[in-house]
Amino acid sequence: MEIINDIERMQKLCMDLHREGRRIAFVPTMGYLHEGHLSLLKEGRERGDTLVLSIFVNPAQFGANEDLDTYPRDLARDATLARDCGVDLLFHPPAAAMYPKGFATYVDVEGLTDTLCGRSRPGHFRGVTTVVSKLFNIVRPHLALFGRKDFQQLAVIRQMTRDLNLPMEIVGMPIVREPDGLAMSSRNVNLSADQRRQALALSRAIDEARRLAGEGVRATADLLPPLRAMIEKQPDARIDYLEICHRQTLDQQQQVDADSVLLLAVFVGTTRLIDNGFLLPR
Repeated sequence: MEIINDIERMQKLCMDLHREGRRIAFVPTMGYLHEGHLSLLKEGRERGDTLVLSIFVNPAQFGANEDLDTYPRDLARDATLARDCGVDLLFHPPAAAMYPKGFATYVDVEGLTDTLCGRSRPGHFRGVTTVVSKLFNIVRPHLALFGRKDFQQLAVIRQMTRDLNLPMEIVGMPIVREPDGLAMSSRNVNLSADQRRQALALSRAIDEARRLAGEGVRATADLLPPLRAMIEKQPDARIDYLEICHRQTLDQQQQVDADSVLLLAVFVGTTRLIDNGFLLPR
């Protein structure tokens, strides 16, 4: 495995791979890898001839007073995990190279970014789509893999890829959970032991919503209050949003159907966690 910091060198290597007819599978991350990331890498190893991982904590997607400075980082650990998963190229550019002095071009996806995380984190998705489009231009992958835990992000990236006619496949991979149900996240390391226990309210709320929907409770006005109460019972929990939306449009739904997904973001202490789940069999 080769670790590459230089953008021009990364571009040249990927252009060479294209000329050789090699299929590039790409997993973009912000690092501090966990089993969710590793599941993407393992799938990419199966689907591609060359597996590329990027690790870049993207300052453009963090707002004021968010956790850019405290976001967990450990490149040496990540490199070991990446090598064990069969990564061929690890791209780790400096922020000054990705956003040089005078940088003035951004990618905006309208509509899908106005709700949920986009509503509570203004400018977040502009930072995500800008950096992902830059990474796509550098790596030129045949397929890129993303986790479904970031459900809105995946929808936004799919929209951007379609709209800009980018010649690649976007693969969404299932959420990977801890044995007790907590969705794996790099930010979980910031939870205290007690907050870690309280954070289980997110996955339990999804389980309860599925149970209620399976018993015939289909009106979101009936479903959401008991879920909100479950989470608010936790002393360190503060709900950012708790909504039932259509899986493609992300529009709020009044009645649950097979396209309904429960999306939630909750602060546990100062750590913001997201999770989601479909409520009926699809």
